[in-house]
Amino acid sequence: MIPIDSLTAIKTRRSIHQFKPEEVDTAILKEIFTYGSYAPTHYMKEPWNIKLYQNDGKKRFVNAIIASYQRIGMLNTANDAKTAKMIESMRRFLMNIPHHALIYFKKETDDVRYEEEYAAVCAFIQNSQLAAWEYGVGMLWTITPYMHDNGFVTDISLDADSVKIAAVMQIGYPEKIPNHKERTPIMEKMEIISE
Repeated sequence: MIPIDSLTAIKTRRSIHQFKPEEVDTAILKEIFTYGSYAPTHYMKEPWNIKLYQNDGKKRFVNAIIASYQRIGMLNTANDAKTAKMIESMRRFLMNIPHHALIYFKKETDDVRYEEEYAAVCAFIQNSQLAAWEYGVGMLWTITPYMHDNGFVTDISLDADSVKIAAVMQIGYPEKIPNHKERTPIMEKMEIISE
């Protein structure tokens, strides 16, 4: 761990798409998500929950993704060689990612409460990404079609009627760190009203 100040972490953090094969120690992942839990949360509800898939635990998760993509029509269900090759390629890619953290929260029936919980979970995710960067660990915050498939939610032993998957974080030590991309000057995004 190389200490960096929070402003530097915010500017230098990158979304990581390529990971080294080595796993991050579970103790470090626990510390990262503990820092994440200091996110603002309405009424101290701390709505975030994590399913962390690693080692052989990734197999069930990856199988559920593939089944979902076939169910929703993103992958062919035919038994031909081309489909089998595509599925095997996807399986290998996902299994080579050291850790998958599925972040979910209990649904609220009230729209305002739902948005409060979702906002808190997003703050938790960003805190976790910044903490991970401090430890030299990369993350990719993904929103994918299978997260919206009730069959997938059931396959990973959650209740689609009562929980919402907010994101799946791909986690590991960066193999390659993307270059810095300039941001739009904030004055192009901000309107100041003084009177």
